[in-house]
Amino acid sequence: MEVEVVDLYATNPGPIDGYVLYDQDKHVSTAVWEGQERGALRCHEHTSKLDQWTLTPKQIELVQKAGFGYLRSIPAISLDNPLISALVERWRRETNTFHLNVGEMTVTLKDVALLIGLAIDGDPVIGITYTACSSVCEKYLGKAPESGYTSGGMVKLSWLKEFFSHCPENASMEVIEQHTRAYLLYLVGSTIFSTTTGNKVPVMYLPLFENFEQCGRYAWGAAALAFLYRALGNASLKTQSTISGCLTLLQCWSYFYLNIGRPKLNHDPMRDQFPFVLRWKGKQSGPTANRDVIFYRKALDSLKPSDVDWLPYRSMDSTVIPEDIKSTLILGRSKTMLICFDKAERHLPNRCLRQYGMLQSIPEHVDHWERKSRGVDGGVNLSGKMESELSEWMDRHLHIVDGYEEVDENEYIQWYLKITRRFVGRPISLSSEFQRTNKPKCFQNAGLRDIAHIADTFITDGLDADQIESICRIRLIAHECLRDQFGGGPAMVPATPQVELGKRVRGKERVRRKGTGKRSRRDDNDAVQYNAASEDEQPQFYGAAMKIEELQLSHVDREADQAQIYALDNEVNSVLLLHADGDHGGENLQLCDANFELDQSALGSTADEENNEEPKHIAPEVNNEEPKHAAGELNKELNHLASEDNEEEASHLATEGHNEEPKHAADAVVKEELNQNAEEIDVANKAHDDAQASDISKEVDDVSHEIKNTSPSDASLLEVNNSDRVT
Repeated sequence: MEVEVVDLYATNPGPIDGYVLYDQDKHVSTAVWEGQERGALRCHEHTSKLDQWTLTPKQIELVQKAGFGYLRSIPAISLDNPLISALVERWRRETNTFHLNVGEMTVTLKDVALLIGLAIDGDPVIGITYTACSSVCEKYLGKAPESGYTSGGMVKLSWLKEFFSHCPENASMEVIEQHTRAYLLYLVGSTIFSTTTGNKVPVMYLPLFENFEQCGRYAWGAAALAFLYRALGNASLKTQSTISGCLTLLQCWSYFYLNIGRPKLNHDPMRDQFPFVLRWKGKQSGPTANRDVIFYRKALDSLKPSDVDWLPYRSMDSTVIPEDIKSTLILGRSKTMLICFDKAERHLPNRCLRQYGMLQSIPEHVDHWERKSRGVDGGVNLSGKMESELSEWMDRHLHIVDGYEEVDENEYIQWYLKITRRFVGRPISLSSEFQRTNKPKCFQNAGLRDIAHIADTFITDGLDADQIESICRIRLIAHECLRDQFGGGPAMVPATPQVELGKRVRGKERVRRKGTGKRSRRDDNDAVQYNAASEDEQPQFYGAAMKIEELQLSHVDREADQAQIYALDNEVNSVLLLHADGDHGGENLQLCDANFELDQSALGSTADEENNEEPKHIAPEVNNEEPKHAAGELNKELNHLASEDNEEEASHLATEGHNEEPKHAADAVVKEELNQNAEEIDVANKAHDDAQASDISKEVDDVSHEIKNTSPSDASLLEVNNSDRVT
């Protein structure tokens, strides 16, 4: 079978070369590609009640001295959970960057400084960990929380607000400082260090607030970015459903750089206020109700260079940037380690040089590194356990990256497309990928069945988990394509191949005689189950299950001794009749199994005794219900339509199919074959066990001969005993 060569990047989501994104199998994009949606993440940020704190002028002075004056001024901004969730799907913890179609981007130290006004230079935010709250709260807040307000080394935000949100008038300096420390703990716990617990903050930050002037010397912005990087990396795993960290920073970063989900405001942008997130302050205008994760995912998958503003701050008023912030912006290009207690994350601006107005070259390889949580034991000073990370931070000024004047960015893009995950959602349907060829659909179907058969019958004994997973993925794709050819719902394939060569499991079925309403045999199974037999023993059945409902057959014979098609009330497991035109006039009608569900499938054929009208349309209609075993409703509809009273209804239903492609594809063959060979149909008189083997390439003489061979025992479709033959 000839196959047209297609663009590899159009069908492979990547990475083609996995040496950079070595954790792809753990990433959420793998699950999304396989149809496992997790929906929007739960975003934990607790800024809505910050305005309920009343600070005295002295407290505000202490907050500013501690380095949080600008962070305090940022109002609560409504989070766009679907946008944040779609961005997370593009985040890669191997590089701490977003992998977009246009290249890598990230939130840099420069972004932190300009957007939320925190210091990106200074001492690392690190200290002693705690597993209990009482002693540290008593020391720095003058009050210990009750047991119901604590959990390990964390205290509830509600406790802080309840007891410290209003500083008493004429309070002593000690009380003012205690209330201010409580506010700072609440501030960082609800913004830059928000946790997935939803309402708690670790008390390990309290000792850093002891001396407010010393507190202002810490690189809180670098710590906030380390915390956000870690939160993004955790949320990008397919097992996660929440995200924390400074999500206001993340969302406003996206607003500045990407023209996706950017709100339209009811006021002119605030270009003369610092920090720059204030630009997005205020109520938004424009519809946003229909913007879900899939909406943003598609927008990011189709991102164009024109949708990116690589230098968004050029439009802002630089005169409002404080000098102490402006003088440290050079560290935005520092290739260094970011530290926030036990969280150490790499800052790699060399992968995002275009965000600094430079040409992007192929970056150097990032070594694998394991993220370890070192804050397990209480009373441990982490400084003694993170020497290498601290040393790298201390040398931050020595590792300022620069670009090259002569760089071919086309070379970078070619390299990048091979190492990145280009698509998260499928750009085109699976069936469309096979329809890209100019070959007739019959060749496409035959090739799909070949692929499905090989995957279904592949013996997995001795294979490792990765090899088995690859085979299962091939099965999934092949059966989804077969389903799409027939307009089906989503295919769901078992985790491992469930067929063994040379085995056939016979079930039992119920056969109803026409016009009598009696069943010759009935049992508890009501099912016929088949595994793939060897190619020397029987026709081939593919090992994925589906359910065919309302398959309607109506035929009026032109002979006095007419052959009838009778209804079967049993469930036939794992059988689907698929037609594929071959080189011989479309005569190879194959029985194959697919793991998708066909609902309301109509196969209608009427042949009037006087005028020999040809069979009508075949119109399988497919729904998106859960896959079930094949032909559950086949027998009911066959019985219903077998009587002469229902011939008109069968013909009518057969013409109601809306899935035109599969209808016309099968109509031409069934029309000709049933008309030519209707005299030969006899579903019950030929019970013999000497069926001839048929493989995927063997052509069956015609539809009538196929039906005769498969009924009662040749193809093992209906194991009807001789004593139970239908007359």
